[in-house]
Amino acid sequence: MKPPSSSSHFFSSLLRNNHLSYFLLILLPFIILVIILYSEEFNCIFGQLDPRISSQQQNSISRNIKKNKKLPFAIGERKEGCDVFNGRWVWDEQRPLYEESECPYIQPQLTCQEHGRPDKDYQHWRWQPHGCSLPSFNATLMLETLRGKKMLFVGDSLNRGQYVSMVCLVHRLIPENAKFMKTDGNFDIFTIKDYNATIEFYWAPFLLESNSDDAVKHRIEERVVRKGSINIHGNYWKGADIIVFNTYLWWMRGPRFHILQGSFDDEEKDIVEVSTEEAYGMAMKSMLRWIKRNMDPKKTRVFFTSMSPTHQKSIEWGGESNKNCYNETKMIEDPNYWGSDSQKSIMQVIAKEFGKSKEPITFLNITQLSSYRKDAHTTIYKKQWTKLTQEQLANPFSYADCVHWCLPGLQDTWNELLFTKLFYP
Repeated sequence: MKPPSSSSHFFSSLLRNNHLSYFLLILLPFIILVIILYSEEFNCIFGQLDPRISSQQQNSISRNIKKNKKLPFAIGERKEGCDVFNGRWVWDEQRPLYEESECPYIQPQLTCQEHGRPDKDYQHWRWQPHGCSLPSFNATLMLETLRGKKMLFVGDSLNRGQYVSMVCLVHRLIPENAKFMKTDGNFDIFTIKDYNATIEFYWAPFLLESNSDDAVKHRIEERVVRKGSINIHGNYWKGADIIVFNTYLWWMRGPRFHILQGSFDDEEKDIVEVSTEEAYGMAMKSMLRWIKRNMDPKKTRVFFTSMSPTHQKSIEWGGESNKNCYNETKMIEDPNYWGSDSQKSIMQVIAKEFGKSKEPITFLNITQLSSYRKDAHTTIYKKQWTKLTQEQLANPFSYADCVHWCLPGLQDTWNELLFTKLFYP
């Protein structure tokens, strides 16, 4: 006689037992169905325990799940398959979105026209994604969304530039007596009284505590960052409804970086030297932990802006050696251009740490589209904080700022992308 199979033996055993067995027999098909239908979600939950699941697969699963969740402030969806960060620059006579003279909040480091820049072409370029278009920036919608809320930019002077751009994009709709700007320590705060709202910037170039945290006096040659210290700044970020983080430029001091393992108050400081990638990864881990503990994904939104490119070496785009972005009025046309100052190893650190995180952070990938814009920097057309020497004046390349951007200009596009991802994620 053929022996019973293990499966038939299992079911016959169930039938011989009490009513609970009948209940389990009925329930079993539903359990199997749930496992089949939601296998991807189980993989996402347990995938990190299984070394056979690659980080790329886990990132893909995570993106798919986040895509199906309704994010706060979203009012619509983008065209399927449209990557808004992949496109080209097109000329637009309707730009700029505001005039430099109309926005009194632009710092003198960014007012290129006021400081004698002779051309305006850099103001007229609009970013056009392949296969779709960015929605027009709607200042009314932005203000109504911010009613009773706080929008906070955290990072370095490049994030401050994006912050000022956002203020310039909305301030014309606000009566003069209903808005004001003030500086308070590490904060710049733009208050919109009728909306009970603020748009704020917080100076923290490393996000963690460092010896460069003074918002005014921070030009320190030997930069040191304290490990595990994000709450020193993070306690001031609590209560924000929308946060835009950035950090990159200040880490770029070579292949190695100094990390303080104790306190800045210690007489003998325990400072170790690690690779810049390891140090940056430490900051990303701390930021992600802070977000998890302090931001409610059902009510708030978090953005992270990728590295802002510099244009210090004209030889990289076919120019002469020992020159930079000074006097450049045309953008780079090579779609594959990537400057050496934008370190791909740092992008890989971001991808790795963000890929492991379950937090719904929106990544504003402005690096490639900004890399083309060697024409948009402030160069020599800005306030100089120290008196220039005769040697410098004779050679503008020696003091041209190829890091920061004129306003209005490129950073308005960053905010158009922020607007798109906020409302049409």
